[in-house]
Parts: sequence; structure tokens; C-alpha cells
Amino acid sequence: MSNVHFRAVNYTADVTLKEFAEQRLEKLTTFYNQIIEMHCFTKVENTSDKINKWAELKIEIPGENVVVKKTCKTFEAAIDSAADSAERILKRRKEKIKAS
Repeated sequence: MSNVHFRAVNYTADVTLKEFAEQRLEKLTTFYNQIIEMHCFTKVENTSDKINKWAELKIEIPGENVVVKKTCKTFEAAIDSAADSAERILKRRKEKIKAS
């Protein structure tokens, strides 16, 4: 079981968002079992644009960390999109390990 750390930068996140992030990130462990820790940072970008919800995932794995940043209309969409990208990266890393 990996550790998921959630941080809301310059705003207060509600419990449902934290739970959503934790559940979504826990799914990544099914694709890559050597995850040490996962950090999810969220913040509201200072723009007039409607697409201003920012999420950054930092996934600590042996060798090299995976960092993914996404900006969307909602935090959930940003977290989900970042997790999808992280999933692809982790699958690629796993394939590389198998191949070597």
C-alpha cells in the first residue's frame, strides 16, 4: 500500500476532493507495484480563464520520480487527467524493466 499525500495550495479542499484524489491515485498501484509515495498538489491558477484548476502529481518510484501537471475546469478532471498520464508513464517504465 502506497502513501498518498494531498495538498491544497492557497485554498481549502473539501473532504470529497481529497477522497477522490486518494482513490484515483491508489488505482495507479495496480499498474506499478513499486510506488513509494504519491503527492497530489492542487491549486487555482490566477487567470481569467475558466480552465484554471491545476493538479500536479509527483510519484516516487525507485530510480526516477514521475511528475505530471494538468490544468482543467475542475480539480477532479485535472487529477483524473494527470493520473491517466501517470498511468501511461508507469506502464512504459514497467515494460522497460521487463525488457531489460
